[in-house]
Amino acid sequence: MKASDVRKKSAAELEKLLGELQAELREFRFGMSGGRTKNVKKARTLRADIARIKTILPQLNATK
Repeated sequence: MKASDVRKKSAAELEKLLGELQAELREFRFGMSGGRTKNVKKARTLRADIARIKTILPQLNATK
C-alpha cells in the first residue's frame, strides 16, 4: 500500500485498517512458529503498512 493511498482514507477507515493489519500480523507470527507460513516477506510488508498508517494517522487527527 502506498502512502498516497493511505492519505486518501479517513481517520476512521485508517483505524479499522490498522486493527486488521495488526491482527493479520499476529496470525502470521503464529503461523511462522507453527511452520505453516511459506511467504516470509509478508511480515515485512505488513509492518511497513502498519508504520505508514501510524505515521499518517496523527497528521489527520491534528487537522481536525
